[in-house]
Amino acid sequence: MTTDAGARLGEEAARRLARLGRTEILPGLTDAEFARVEAEFGFTFADDHRAFLAAGLPVGRPSTTRGRQPWPNWRGGDRDGLRASLAGPVDGVLFDVEHNAFWPPAWGARPDDPAEALESARAELAAVPQMVPIRSHRYLPAGGGTYGHPVLSIHQTDVIFYGTDLADYIDQESHGAPRWNDASPPRATVPFWRDLVG
Repeated sequence: MTTDAGARLGEEAARRLARLGRTEILPGLTDAEFARVEAEFGFTFADDHRAFLAAGLPVGRPSTTRGRQPWPNWRGGDRDGLRASLAGPVDGVLFDVEHNAFWPPAWGARPDDPAEALESARAELAAVPQMVPIRSHRYLPAGGGTYGHPVLSIHQTDVIFYGTDLADYIDQESHGAPRWNDASPPRATVPFWRDLVG
């Protein structure tokens, strides 16, 4: 069951995307389709993300993606591609652990052996919140009963805000780069990922 506030936020994001007229939008996902996707991939959509996808499933057009991945097609898209998008944030952190000496202090002392360090990082990352792709490398956290999280752009351990929430993300993405009012910058909310925001 989606919260009313989460539903309103997701529906507003869908309206903003439709008004832009730059993305092909298919009929929204049904309850049965949400159940199938969530069972298959092992997460639940946040309430605003769910309402956004229920209002219409954006799939994009090759001419409008400018080299970026289109919106995830949860209905009929490539399942391996969807799995790779879901795994992308953790895989990116593991890449930086292995190749760029990334090691947050919260994980304790880094093992000297590279294989042990990677295995220890994998264990730590098993406990971080699942991030769900909105489009390309823009993510919201999973979690039914939650909404209003900032959209994060995640590329390895380079994490930035890309919207104060899902509706704001649509506005920010349409401008090509995020812009904030310095008086009210986004507030990081998702454990672990918020510590990487730079």
